[in-house]
Amino acid sequence: MQKIFEELTDQEVKIFQSFNSPRKIQDFLETIPINFEKGGETCYSPRKVLENNKAHCFEGALFAAAALMFHKEKPLLLDLVSAHNDYDHVVALFRDRGCWGAISKTNHGVLRYREPIYKNIREIALSYFHEYFLDSGQKTLRTFSKPFNLSRFNSQGWVTARKDLWYLVEALDNSPHQTILNKSQIRKLRPADPIEIKIGKVIEWIPGKKSYKFK
Repeated sequence: MQKIFEELTDQEVKIFQSFNSPRKIQDFLETIPINFEKGGETCYSPRKVLENNKAHCFEGALFAAAALMFHKEKPLLLDLVSAHNDYDHVVALFRDRGCWGAISKTNHGVLRYREPIYKNIREIALSYFHEYFLDSGQKTLRTFSKPFNLSRFNSQGWVTARKDLWYLVEALDNSPHQTILNKSQIRKLRPADPIEIKIGKVIEWIPGKKSYKFK
């Protein structure tokens, strides 16, 4: 076992052993509620995701990357950065037969899992472009990161950390990103259609006293 996983409990080891494919990792993330951060902003480690049984997109991506690394894959993140009036999104990357796919934790009907059919990082980043819009229909995706390898932080024990991992958020934010659009293209963007906007408002987990899954 890699040194980064030596602090896992026997139960945690069994859980990570069971997630031996991107599909199984994604299926697990679909079963846990979204983290609405009711007590304040969080950045849970994979261990804390299991303990709290919830995650937002960054936490879900960290968990997926850890599970991939447990099975000898590189723990890679992709940061999708929006215009200033929208939220960013983070997914975990994986490869199959030379093509890229993505594991995603989101509360919305879009910005989800991507099959490993994309030839390069730009292709998979752009697969999210037309789904990425505000309630007004304004399309907001602007840049994406190069694959961000979490293994360089293994000495800091990010998989089993008890404290929030804000240093990983900062490092990802400051990593190299590539621009998607020029100013002319931004000016010419057509807003999403009303039916696209309606579909984009569908959520899986509804906030309240408890989180109720959409049926």
